[in-house]
Amino acid sequence: MIIIDYQNRKPIYEQIVERFQMLIVKGVLEPDTQMPSVRSLAAELSINPNTIQKAYTLLEQQGYIYPVKGRGNFVSGSKTLLDKKRNAFFRQLETLVKEGKEMGVTKSECMACTEAVFEEGEH
Repeated sequence: MIIIDYQNRKPIYEQIVERFQMLIVKGVLEPDTQMPSVRSLAAELSINPNTIQKAYTLLEQQGYIYPVKGRGNFVSGSKTLLDKKRNAFFRQLETLVKEGKEMGVTKSECMACTEAVFEEGEH
């Protein structure tokens, strides 16, 4: 379910947060389903439980999960999470397109690249 890329410069807890965000937004983890326990996920990934706890705390602060005393963490069921994630994507895309324009990337080059990326996922 969660795979850590040790070559990635991003901290492990951020990678965990991003993976869970995508699983939740895509609906792979449905609302009100229980998250893996901190201990079991730490053992599965062979990392410190504090790293998992830090990731879960961030996910809770962002509204992706909620804790239930004595039972663990559960997936939130909010459509606004998907909207937030999509809005953040479009803000990033806007920034990248503006940077590309400043470097002389043409609209047709940008569209061709975008088209190619979308087609990659269809094979």
